[in-house]
Amino acid sequence: MAGLHLQEGQAMQGLRWQVIFPFLFSWLCHSVSGHIHYSINEELRKGSIVGNIAKDLQLDVKDLTRRKLRVVSGVYQKYFSINLDNGNLYIADRIDRETLCGAAADCVLTFDAVVENPLNVFSIKIDIQDINDNPPKFIIDTIRIEMSEFTLPGTRFLLHNAEDLDVGVNSVISYRLSTNQYFTLGEKVSTDGSVFPELILEKPLDRETQDKHELILTASDGGNPVQTGTALINIIVTDFNDNSPVFTQDVYKVSVRENIPVNSTILQVSASDEDEGVNGKIIYSIRTTANNILQSFKLNSSSGEIITKGQLDYEVSRKYEILLQAEDGGGLAAKAKVLIEVIDENDNAPEISITSSSDLIPEDSAPGTVVALIQVQDRDSGENGEVQCIIKGDVPFELKSTANNFYKILSKHSLDREIISSYNITIQASDKGSPEMTSRKVIRLDVSDVNDNAPVFEKLTYTAFIPENNLPGASIFNIQARDLDSEDNAKITYSIMSTSNEEDLLSSYISMNPVTGVIYAQRSFDYEKQKEFRFQIIARDNGSPSLNSSTTLRICIVDQNDNSPVILYQSPEADSSTFEMVPWTSEPGSLVSKVVAVDADSGHNAWLSYFLQSSEPSLFTIDQHTGEIRTSRVFQEKDIMKHGIVVLVRDNGNPSRSASVTINMVIAGHFHQVLPELSNQSIKEESQSNLQFYLVIALALISFLFLVTVIIAVVSKYKESKSSTSFGSMSTSLYPPVDPRFMTQFSNGTLPLPYSYDVCVTLDPSEREFAFLKPQHNVPVESLIDADDSGIGNESLKNSSPADYLISQVRMNML
Repeated sequence: MAGLHLQEGQAMQGLRWQVIFPFLFSWLCHSVSGHIHYSINEELRKGSIVGNIAKDLQLDVKDLTRRKLRVVSGVYQKYFSINLDNGNLYIADRIDRETLCGAAADCVLTFDAVVENPLNVFSIKIDIQDINDNPPKFIIDTIRIEMSEFTLPGTRFLLHNAEDLDVGVNSVISYRLSTNQYFTLGEKVSTDGSVFPELILEKPLDRETQDKHELILTASDGGNPVQTGTALINIIVTDFNDNSPVFTQDVYKVSVRENIPVNSTILQVSASDEDEGVNGKIIYSIRTTANNILQSFKLNSSSGEIITKGQLDYEVSRKYEILLQAEDGGGLAAKAKVLIEVIDENDNAPEISITSSSDLIPEDSAPGTVVALIQVQDRDSGENGEVQCIIKGDVPFELKSTANNFYKILSKHSLDREIISSYNITIQASDKGSPEMTSRKVIRLDVSDVNDNAPVFEKLTYTAFIPENNLPGASIFNIQARDLDSEDNAKITYSIMSTSNEEDLLSSYISMNPVTGVIYAQRSFDYEKQKEFRFQIIARDNGSPSLNSSTTLRICIVDQNDNSPVILYQSPEADSSTFEMVPWTSEPGSLVSKVVAVDADSGHNAWLSYFLQSSEPSLFTIDQHTGEIRTSRVFQEKDIMKHGIVVLVRDNGNPSRSASVTINMVIAGHFHQVLPELSNQSIKEESQSNLQFYLVIALALISFLFLVTVIIAVVSKYKESKSSTSFGSMSTSLYPPVDPRFMTQFSNGTLPLPYSYDVCVTLDPSEREFAFLKPQHNVPVESLIDADDSGIGNESLKNSSPADYLISQVRMNML
């Protein structure tokens, strides 16, 4: 720490003492709540050490960089710098006490230093001690005095004083006059204590002997070493000028406001001279070398009016001291001093400076978190310089005042980036002047995101309808979750959650893009095998820790008309020789048969309709919805006995699908009427077989390429076929073969056809059972022939003849 320099002096000699008091160390370097004082000489070289500020503030040198120790405020901060490596406070620029403080007795430079983590502000005051770096200086180098030869000894002539910009002992000025036989040097002390040299005439002058005298006036200060300044006094001996000008006041005082317009007259001084003519004409002049006075004021040399030359600024200079001279034409002069006090006006708005601030604040920051440190200053004084600072608008921040017009900006409560992501904090500072002056500064603060929001699905359950027979790999659904966070915290990854048992099943059906949430079909769906399935989808963000949510997706397979109706009864694979026998005596609307069909599709696609395909009016009708075939009218003799009915079964899909079956209907009053029809069918089949044989023989004869053995073999085969009975072709039909010899027993047509029937077929093709319902006619029980193997009438069949048993089997097949 630099020592406390004290300078003392006496009249013609200055002594500078530098004394370091150990007991002052704790006073100069104290806690953060006080002030730190240093004392240094002006004009030190750049880089000179003022003191170790880290040590004096009790800070660890290793933490200076982390805590960002720096000079932050004060108009004098440019003169000092801090080395963060060792904590020393250095001189950063030339310090001229006379430039900074003028003639003020005390020159104290004040600035603030700030450290962060935790935040503290320290006020540092540095006393600038004066050194004797300015010699006394006369306003003019040559003083011209016209003196009458009749001037009486003892007459005093006021001379120009010298100015020394130093203070204290260094500014104490003494005068001496060069050796001569006519003049000595005296002093005049004005009412304000100012000392002016006076030239005293010791003996009468004789113009004729010597009309001109040159003397050297030397001014010496009290510094060590002493510095001097000189002025040449030219004395012109004239005939006579015995009266000097006299000011009306030795000291003029005036107060002006700092906002007074330029070229305004603030004061008019006046001096009088009892002489006449040239000796009584007075010229006014300002006697100073201070630039601030010469730039701010001008003097009318004839009228004595002091006029503003530049704009006055209370914050630059609060008072001015001007030395005036009134000189007559004979060279006699008078001195007066003008004291001008500048009155402060509220012409400076408060200045808001940001000492430390953060651009980002996490949204989970605790209430009371410091986001910025600001300083508010007003260059005005009094009430004009008293500042009130507030935060404008409805924002969750508040100001907390600290020392030296510093304010902390603190968060009032927790923040939520998803509601407001950034704040413009408007700070308004207003003074108490009249009129009030206000300034504003806006600090932008962004709220950084933390992962406090899980992804959210719009629905708890989604349902997707997918038509069956879709293309594998096609996109079937897109599911999205929304995360209110930002950046990585809002990046969502999708996955399908399933149990270990279902994992393989789901992976074979669907897949999911983990980034986009698009779901793809892995295979073509079949409604008839899998109508729907459901699974959970997990949306997980990329935050730390990661948050997730889930939803359920239900995929419904929509049926397509991809299955044709399947006819269960009558069977489409039955031989063409199969017949349904219809009693000749059937009444109109009698049920003679029924077509039963099913469709593996569902809904509209499985609604079946039954139609008869016939270009001519048919003896039969079919119910469109049930498939029941009924007679349309009473049979007549001219009606043909055998009818082939084509039944078309069509579903309700789009496009419609269909299946057909041909049912052979034989109309007969008795069973023996069916036999000729069966014989004709056998003959036709035999005739067709002969035709085929002849074609083979024709081909053999034309080619002549077949060997005789082949012809013999064919002929032999032909003879063997000829030996077969006419009923051989019936072996392929559903009817059992009947010996023609048995037919004579039934030539009287007594074979009864006891009743028509209703047939019920189950929808399950594996269960092909028939239920014979009640008969339409009352027939004696003993005349019934059982058509199934239920056991009814089995005993009578066992006791019947072989012919009776054969006929019962044929009839059972026909039914």
